Amino acid sequence: MSEAVATFLPANSMVPAKGVGLVRAWLLAIAGLVYAMILVGGATRLTDSGLSITEWKPLLGAFPPMNDMEWADAFAKYQSMTAQYHLLNPNMDIGGFKGIYWWEWSHRELGRVIGVAFALPLIFFWVTGRTTKKLLPHLLILFALGGLQGLIGWWMVSSGVNSELTSVAPYRLMTHFGLALLIICYCFWLWMELGATKRETPREAFGWTTALIWISGLQMALGALVAGLDAGRGYTDWPLMSGQVVPPEMWSMNPFWLNFVENPATAQFVHRLVAYALLGLALWAAWKYRAQHWSLFRLFAGLVLAQAVLGVVTLVNAAPLDLSLLHQALGTIVLLAATRLVWTAKPAS
Repeated sequence: MSEAVATFLPANSMVPAKGVGLVRAWLLAIAGLVYAMILVGGATRLTDSGLSITEWKPLLGAFPPMNDMEWADAFAKYQSMTAQYHLLNPNMDIGGFKGIYWWEWSHRELGRVIGVAFALPLIFFWVTGRTTKKLLPHLLILFALGGLQGLIGWWMVSSGVNSELTSVAPYRLMTHFGLALLIICYCFWLWMELGATKRETPREAFGWTTALIWISGLQMALGALVAGLDAGRGYTDWPLMSGQVVPPEMWSMNPFWLNFVENPATAQFVHRLVAYALLGLALWAAWKYRAQHWSLFRLFAGLVLAQAVLGVVTLVNAAPLDLSLLHQALGTIVLLAATRLVWTAKPAS
């Protein structure tokens, strides 16, 4: 939206009087960077690279090892501080270590880039009057969430340093991923608030969209848990699991609640059930509102169907890197589409 168009929206006190187009482009760029961060993070997890850097140095960590001595020191720390090396990679040489190191370093470096790309324009917009009293708190919250994401990222990695775990704790991975999704959806929501076009929708549609976004978010969180437990590589038949409707290992852990966060069978089974529920609800909503010619429900249903098919293909192929990343990428698009649905259908304040 141009500055001229913004002047016709005095009722929306979130829209700045000038520079709204620039602010919207910036928010969209940040969302794009976070999307890239999600994909690089997924690759880092799937390549078991997340424990290759055993220290948290927010500033000095921006510089990778520069010579053979520094590489040897980083490798020695990985060898001495992680069970992953001893149990999974005892024959790894320095070349193999560099392969996993660069994934983790790239993931952290992209986080630093996002921080700078957010902070500097925010200061510029603030100083030059391109924010409003209603918009600025949202931008500051986004900035705080970005900082929190860095802390949670290290909290996640630290679970596999000087511990018996051979990878990061799955529930911490789920938390880290969930916050990334919140940040990207928040950016997208603000982008829409500053100038996207609303479509006329039935009043009761808001309830449907609210259900869809909550189930979509839950499904994405479960997907992170499945990835953290490598559960996508343990039961590769469909629609059954190891030839049965309910895998017998599903409730094998004690105490009982532990099955929901550490049992691969339970994680994959629940992930499948929620996928069926989301697909059924999305198709029903698209059918319910077919007479209104409102295409967003149909678009969302199409995306969910594509994601379901891709999920099955990924599963039966034992979750290879390329298909897993594509599944994660499309899942994020599904959640953004649900965000658009909610924003479009929400009643006017």
